[in-house]
Amino acid sequence: MTVGLVASKLKTEREQRVPTPKATEVKLSEEERTGLEQLVGRHNVGQQIALRGRIILAAGQGQTSSAIAAQLAVSINMAQRWRNRWVKAQTISYDDLSIEDRLQDGPRPGAPARITADQRCQIEALACEKPEKSGRPISQWTAREIAAEVMERKIVERISGRHAARLLKIR
Repeated sequence: MTVGLVASKLKTEREQRVPTPKATEVKLSEEERTGLEQLVGRHNVGQQIALRGRIILAAGQGQTSSAIAAQLAVSINMAQRWRNRWVKAQTISYDDLSIEDRLQDGPRPGAPARITADQRCQIEALACEKPEKSGRPISQWTAREIAAEVMERKIVERISGRHAARLLKIR
């Protein structure tokens, strides 16, 4: 045998013996199991949420993170992450945090949003109005006209036409 072959064989044997950290045990109540099964079976739930629900259901059946990762074609880290998040979220009552909310993404780093959900709703409502109602001599809103009207109504202090178009998904 060559030195390289012996070294690689030893390395793979060593990797097989390396203990993996003990997975967090997931114990599901009947209410949780039923709620997760209903969530996963719904047609109008996002695929990421459904996948996370499947991870938790598999973990609740006692599967290892590596088995879950192989079965659902996700990384072991993802299986471990959602297993751990679920166990932490179990300390919060269902009145405060629903099953679907437990499977949502956490806050991400970066600058906070400058336009609140309420302001966004007001911008969308404005876009649904006829431009004539605002005294604009046009028949259809353009991104620039919406941005100007949003600033005129003081919904937000500053917004570009391009950003208004992105919010409304118009060209």
